[in-house]
Formats: sequence, structure tokens, C-alpha cells
Amino acid sequence: MAEPLLFALAESFITKLASQAVKEASLALGVSKELEDIKNNVLFIKAVLLDAEQKQHQNNELHEWLKQIKPIFSDAENVIDDFECERLRKQVASGSIRKKVRLFFSSSSNPLVYPFRMAHHIKDIKEKFDKVAETRDKFGLQIIDSDNRVVQRRETYSHVNDSDVIGREHDKQKIVKLLLGDGGDKSLSVIAIVGIGGLGKTTLAKTVFNDKSVVESFPLKMWVCVSNDFELRNLLLKIINSAPKQNHHETNIKNFNMEQLQNHLRNALAGQKFLLVLDDVWNEDRVKWEELRGFIQAGAQGSKVLVTTRSDKVANVMGTYSSCNLQGLSGEDSLSVFVKWAFKEGEERKYPELMEIAKEIVPKCGGVPLALRTLGSSLFSEVDQIQKWIIVKDNEIWNLPQRAEDILPAIKLSYDQLPSYLKRCFACFSLFEEDFHFNSCHTIILWEALGFLPSPSQGEKLKDIGNQYLQELRSRSFLQDFVDYGGAYKFKLHDLMRALALYVSRDEFQLLSPHNKNMSENALHLSFDNNNDNLFGQTPLPLRLRTILFPTGVNNEAFLNTSVSRCKYFRALQINNSGYKSLPRSIGRLKHLRYLNLEDNEELKSLPNSVCELQNLINLNLSGCTKLKKLPYGIGNLISLQQLHITTRQSKFPNKEIEKLTCLEILTLVSCDNLESLFELGIELPSLTFLDINSCRSLRSVSLHVVPNLESLSIDGCNKLNLSMGHDNQIPKLKLKLLYLESLLQLKTFPEWLRGCAKTLQSLVIVDCDYLEELPEWLSTLIYLKTFSIENCPALFSLPDGVHHLRSLEYLKMEGCPELCRGYQPNVGKDWPKISHIKQVIIETPEN
Repeated sequence: MAEPLLFALAESFITKLASQAVKEASLALGVSKELEDIKNNVLFIKAVLLDAEQKQHQNNELHEWLKQIKPIFSDAENVIDDFECERLRKQVASGSIRKKVRLFFSSSSNPLVYPFRMAHHIKDIKEKFDKVAETRDKFGLQIIDSDNRVVQRRETYSHVNDSDVIGREHDKQKIVKLLLGDGGDKSLSVIAIVGIGGLGKTTLAKTVFNDKSVVESFPLKMWVCVSNDFELRNLLLKIINSAPKQNHHETNIKNFNMEQLQNHLRNALAGQKFLLVLDDVWNEDRVKWEELRGFIQAGAQGSKVLVTTRSDKVANVMGTYSSCNLQGLSGEDSLSVFVKWAFKEGEERKYPELMEIAKEIVPKCGGVPLALRTLGSSLFSEVDQIQKWIIVKDNEIWNLPQRAEDILPAIKLSYDQLPSYLKRCFACFSLFEEDFHFNSCHTIILWEALGFLPSPSQGEKLKDIGNQYLQELRSRSFLQDFVDYGGAYKFKLHDLMRALALYVSRDEFQLLSPHNKNMSENALHLSFDNNNDNLFGQTPLPLRLRTILFPTGVNNEAFLNTSVSRCKYFRALQINNSGYKSLPRSIGRLKHLRYLNLEDNEELKSLPNSVCELQNLINLNLSGCTKLKKLPYGIGNLISLQQLHITTRQSKFPNKEIEKLTCLEILTLVSCDNLESLFELGIELPSLTFLDINSCRSLRSVSLHVVPNLESLSIDGCNKLNLSMGHDNQIPKLKLKLLYLESLLQLKTFPEWLRGCAKTLQSLVIVDCDYLEELPEWLSTLIYLKTFSIENCPALFSLPDGVHHLRSLEYLKMEGCPELCRGYQPNVGKDWPKISHIKQVIIETPEN
């Protein structure tokens, strides 16, 4: 099913053929003619791939032809990428970026055998492309040289406005009434929203959760996404973390035993009237529910649990007091939803022909809001393309037999409308478990490692292209719960969208689980749903494999050694929270490896120095490796590295080595407890745009002179850090867009150097700064500030008088600051007029 991804792969391959590394290699190997022939054949094949993609389901022979092409492209890309690996290795060896052609292979591990072998590979690939190109014309395919399915972006918001929820007002009022009622005299009542996927259960629950009367009635509100994980310990952790006003300075609760978790939760709920939302529940085991219920029955009379689920049985198991069974939207409401997403506001009146077609499309969506929204979004801005609307209306997919577990036709059609370059990016999401919380930095670097992003234009960064792709997927409603943190995003996939990703990517992308143990011989990207030894080694790993995301907690050394030695074309390798104390030295032979994630390997004591031979590596994550004694020797040789995440016991930061990483954009330091200073004067990291320092408890100083282009700075739990640094006036003007400060005991007022960000800062977040007493008056000069959040800063009593000058401010949150919140209560607080212009204001109601 991965054949629709071929067009984007062909485009990417053609671009690689034009690279400097390939030009140098072609001269050195004497294969210029063969490479030119390969390019012409690929162009010849690519010209019909878009039409073949549409017609393959009606022609088995065509489908098989496409299946033949995929492994050829994969093998060819491996060879071409090998030239780039050699170029980077030479660059490190010589210390020079420019190399003479005659020296291209001169210091290879075997300079005689390597050129001969690579020339043989090139000629073999040429013959394979010749063979498939010969049969192209027999299928009568239309030539389409470029993919013109562009995405037009529209404005969307992460929060839910009542005006965005169509046709659910009656359901909302019913649920609110049940929540505010006596619950049948029960101390803890359960109310369920039941309905099929895509009906808007979660969206409805959100509108109820944020309803004014509900907010006023429940002093404590908690939201937990449950999904398939109804394991008691995990649920208790989620509930505790979702409860506000907890003591964030405590020992990390993830290390608590069950008795400690129980006591912590009971203390949080004791005597409080609470609302707990359990979203997307699948558990049908009554014993598990009763066990959880016993832990949360500590609140005041009138506490409620609101559940969303697809199953009536789940609602019955939980002893539901009352249920709201969601139905599909009415025809009128369905048309309203579709029109809202297919047209700019009010413009549907200009297109009566399209509205008539829309009235025929809408009933096919079955009243499912997600289907209506997604399909409407796919036709947004296509108002001058009436033929595209007709194709959607008459598509044969509507006539296929539909089972309950099948992908909704409207959603599959929306995927078909995506440009090719977005299809394989979307398919990548299939490697992650249900309800996974994605962040843009992780997503984009993985896309880049797998070669899914095109080369940037001059002045453009791959991060910008990745962000554009995410925004395009968002604008078509493929992503949800999308939150913008000043250029960095967090988001999720609706479970129906995840099911779509699994469906369209099967064979090439595989998520192995106890229910799906069969590995395709064509698999390129592999992940595991859980840590089960029965999933390892069932069948030999495909030699072409490019990705393995190991399950959390893996400790199968034999499988790891086999994987590293057998699969030499890895681009991405993820091993999190394992029991490994070391990694095999042979990992240094994975010269194609671009993404190495070793997060939270708490037993890992050392890394082989061979890791520093991975010149293609763009991401190295050692965060949470709390026993790691030091970084591997020669880390400065990782000249392609863009992201470095560190936890180490070493006391001195390797400044000179890090300075060699001229591509480094993101640096995070987590629990580097022996580190006292960061960066030394005299070095410079001009590419660094994101710096995150977390729980470095001995850290006293950070020199910001060396990061003149820093855009995001996050500092959390560094109790000894003095942000003023005693030389504010010497620090150049920074270009910060995001500043996040949490648990900084030394912070009493803001450092003067922050004034230099007046024309750039967009997001400012301050959390758990117990001794912060005032905000400076110059804060009102931050004229581009859009998001401002202050949480749990009890010594802070007021905002600057000039806060009303912050006209760009769209979001303001104040919580856990009793005196501050009291003065800015909506409509009644004495200082409310100063902030009443802000679009979204969230202020905690202080206790009397």
C-alpha cells in the first residue's frame, strides 16, 4: 500500500543525483554515463507515477509494476547516500570541506575494493531501472510531471470555541445539567458520552469542561486521556499530574511506589468537589474500574467522572449514572460543518454550483463531524476547480462495502487529495502508539533523518520546511490538539487518523504488536507496540530496514547486536529506557545513521567512541542517561549534528568540541548535576537557536554571549543559577522568541538583558518561581508578546501598570498566584480593565 509514496521518493532521488558528492564520485568511478542514464530512466518512470497511483487498484499488473519499483529506488538511494557518507568522512579526516576528486576515495577503509564495488552497484541499478522503464508504456498511463495538489492554509486555533462546535448545543446542555445535578445521591457519579469514532465526543467533553457554570461548580478539574492504557499505576500518575496546585518541588512522582501514589492522590482530592474527565476509555474489565474508583472516592459530595467511549459496555461496566449517546449530525448541521471548512466565511454564496455538489457529498459522510471537516478542508480553496468537486462526489470509494472497522471513505479521500510530499510524512505517524503526544522538534528531525524533507532554498532551514508541512497537515484537519509554543508545536492524532496512517503505510511502515507479529519483507521502518520478547527475532530483519524504534524497557542484547550488525542502512535508531549498560562498538559502522535516540537509559554508563564516527548523525539524544560518566571522545567529529540532548556526570562542559558542531541548532542539558558553568568566553555557537537547561542543580552561570542567534531559552529546576550573571550590559541583544522559566529559586526580578528581546519575544512562561516578587515596568515594551503565562508564583502581587500596552497579547494565564489573580478577576477585579482587551484570559478564582 506504500506505492503512493513513490512519486515523492522519485523526486527526492533525482535531487540527490545532482548533489556535489555524486558529481565527485561519478568522476572518480568513471560512471558518469551510467548515472545520467539512471536519471533519465527515473524521470521517464516518475512522469506516470501519479496516474499509476490512481489506477493501480483496477489493474493488478500495474500494481505489481509499482511494487517492483520500490525496492529498486531503495537500493539506489542507499548507494547514492553512500557517496555522501564518504564525503563527510573525508571532510573530518582532512579538516577541509573542499576535496580534490582524485582524493575522493583515497583514505577509504579499503581504497581499492570500495570504488570497484560501488561502480558495480551503479551498473546493477542502471540495469534494473532499464528493465522497469521498458514496460512503462504498456499501461497507457497519462504523463503528469508535477504534483499540483497544493495545500492552502487557513487560520485555526488550539482551543475549542463554542462557535466552532455545530449541532451539539442540546447534547452539551444535557451533560452540563447532569454534572450539576445530585448524581442520584452518589458520592461519585459517572456520566458517559458514547458514540462511534469521529462524532466529536472529545470536542463535546472539552466544551463542557470549559463551560462557565461547570468551572464555577467544580473547584478541581482534571483531564486524563486514557485510551487503551487502563493500567492502574499509569492512571494514578496521569490523574495526579493533571491536578493543579500540586507541589512541583517534590521528588519526581514517577518513582513513587503504589502506597505513595495512593496517599498523594488522596491528599490532592480530599474534601474537594472535583470533575475528572476520562477521555477515550476502552477498558471493559469491571475489576480494573472498581480498583481505580476506590482510589478516587476521596472527594467531596457531588464529585463527578465524565467518560468518553465508543462502547456501551464500557459505560455499563463503569456503573454510569446516565449516558449521552451521540448520534450523527442532522443533514442541515452536516452541511454547515462542511461549508465552514470548505469555504472562506460567507463565500459559499458566490458558488451556487459547488453548493449543489456539496449537498450531494455531505450525506455520504454519515453525519460524522471529523469526516465532514477533513473532506471539507481538502476542498478548501478549490472553488475554481469544479471538476475536483465532481471527482470527489462520484468517487467509487463511496460504493465499496463498508465494515465497522474500515477507514471512513471521506477520510481516505482526503488523504488521496494530499500532495505526495505530505503522504509519506503522514505515514510516519503510524510508527507511534495511540494517543502519542508529538512535538514538532522530534517529528521534524525524524522526517529529515528519513529523507522526507527536500533540500532548503537559500536562507531557508529544514526546520522551516518541516513546520510548513505540519501546518499544512493541520490545515487539512489531519492533526488535532495543535498548540503553538512560539515556533515549536505539540499535537496529537485522532484515533481515526492514526488508523488511516496504519492503513496507507502498511508494508513499508510497521508497528509490531502481539496482535500483529508478521513482519513484511518490504518493511523499511519498524516499531514495537510493547516490550515483548516474542516480537523479537520471529523472522530475520529485512536487510533494507532503515528505522527501528525499540519498545520502552527493551533489554534483549542479542536482538540489538543482530540488528546493528545485519542492517547497515539504518537512518533512525531509538532505544529508550532500556536495561543496557553499553552499546555494541559496531554501532560506529552504521554510517547512514542520522537519528540516534538513547533517552532515559538509566543503566547506560558509557558510549563507545565509535559513535563519533557517525558523521551523518543529525540527532543524538542522551537525555536521562543519569549514569553516563562522560560524552564519548571526539564528539566534535559529528559535523552534521543539529540536535544534541545531554545528561552526563562530567563537571566540565566540552566547549571546544561542541564549538566544532557548526550545524548545531538545538542543545538540551538535563540533570547534569556536576556542571557548574555552561559555555566559556571565546567560543561561539552561531547556529544554536534553542537551549533547554533542566534540573542542573549545581549550575551557577550561563554565558549567553556565545549564542547570538538564540530564539528559544528554557530553564527549569536550576536552583543555584543566577540569571542576572553580573554583566547584563555586556550581553548583546538577543533574538529570543520564547522564554520559559520554572523552579528558579534565585529569581526575584527579571534580568536587565531581557530588555534586548523587546522586538522579538512572543511567548513568556513563568512557573513555580516562589520568590519572584515583581515584574519590571519595561515588560510593557515587549510589543510582540502573544502568550504570557504565570503559574504558582505566590509572592507576585501585580502585573506592570503598562500591561495594557501589550496589544499583541492574545493569551494570558494566571494560576496559583492568589493575590495577583484576585486583582484581575474578570469584570470585578480592580485591574481587570488593563487586560480586558486580551482575546483569551484564564485566571484562577482564588479561595476566600
